[in-house]
Amino acid sequence: MRAIDVIQKKRDGNELEPDELREFVLAYSRDEVPDYQVSAFLMAVYFRGLSSAETVVLTQAMVDSGGTIDLSSLGRSAVDKHSTGGVGDKTSIALGPVVAACGVPFAKMSGRGLGHTGGTLDKLEAIPGFRIALGEDEFVSQVAGVGVAIVSQTPDLVPADARLYALRDVTATVDQNGLIAASIMSKKIAAGASAILLDVKVGTGAFMRTVDDARALAEAMIDLGARAGRQVKCEITDMAQPLGRAVGNGLEIREVVETLQGSGPPDLVELVMTSAKHLLAMSDLGVDEAEAEDRARAALASGAAYAAYEEWVVAQGGNPDPSVLPSAPILREVVADQTGYIADLDAMAIGVATVRLGAGRVHKQDVIDHGTGIVCHKKRGDAVDSGAVLADVHARTADAADETAAAVRAAYRLTDDAPEPSPLVLEFLS
Repeated sequence: MRAIDVIQKKRDGNELEPDELREFVLAYSRDEVPDYQVSAFLMAVYFRGLSSAETVVLTQAMVDSGGTIDLSSLGRSAVDKHSTGGVGDKTSIALGPVVAACGVPFAKMSGRGLGHTGGTLDKLEAIPGFRIALGEDEFVSQVAGVGVAIVSQTPDLVPADARLYALRDVTATVDQNGLIAASIMSKKIAAGASAILLDVKVGTGAFMRTVDDARALAEAMIDLGARAGRQVKCEITDMAQPLGRAVGNGLEIREVVETLQGSGPPDLVELVMTSAKHLLAMSDLGVDEAEAEDRARAALASGAAYAAYEEWVVAQGGNPDPSVLPSAPILREVVADQTGYIADLDAMAIGVATVRLGAGRVHKQDVIDHGTGIVCHKKRGDAVDSGAVLADVHARTADAADETAAAVRAAYRLTDDAPEPSPLVLEFLS
């Protein structure tokens, strides 16, 4: 296998043979193919696509580039959940403790931010002392003892995906269905959970812009999971505006705490409860979705979910006290310049503005600023008076605050009439 032949073949729109695609991926994981050639390959895939057969081969090659985790010692079925990436999407961090409080093991291997979307690991690293890297034995032991663990890809687990993931982020090749499906499902398969819930985001702040595209991605991932012997179901959810209020790592962890303490934003609470309902019904609890939702809401109302969150964070070395989370020194209010209703809040614009504040990566080696971000106090459908605070910008410098405040104001569109309400969960596929 010569890397240049693989690149040229894909560039010209031809389907790769299973052996040559597999060897290309494994050679990259062994440092035998340089980043610049893989970047060229990713761009060729972006424009030419991957066939279903190529996506299957790519997924399995990434799994085979490292080890896999065996969760059979738990003695019961573990569950996992993954989102394709959105703005303000901290659902998994709140969901894990809810599921664990209901007695179902939640075992998740996660990733960092891609493009304008925030990464679960970046958010968790805002918690002082939190360790995202656990060895396999420690990961399994924590899931068994605490009920929940969210960890990074270690060098032994899907290393090919870890490298491709970082490279896609800085080469504008993130939003390609085959690459997304293979990346997500390789991690899910390697992480060992038998039941997997996927959340495919659709809208301006998502990589999927139409429901048809989101459905195609969901179906591809369900197929990949079935081939690997996993039970996979998928939610398609709206990402035309940010989820919740907070966008930015430390700010989002604070919102997780608020949610688990019973005062979270309605849309975030709705998605956490919906996802918990599906996961608990997919587990070995033997409950239907109605009973599953009742148990999830009881765990939230009783404080059991927040207690599970505190136990989990401590187990991974973190301090669960929200008062110790990082913050930015400058707060700038964004106010409405007219009276009306919020017709749109552009999730993409908010995501890009947050990255520029330092809460995301522009370059592969960038260090995240966990204290910066944006809090959107007003969302689609809200009535506002002229001068009302739409959002807060949390910035490191005055110039950054001013620049971001202008971008945030431009992300809001106000009209005289209230917009029609739109659902958060658009479809459910199984």
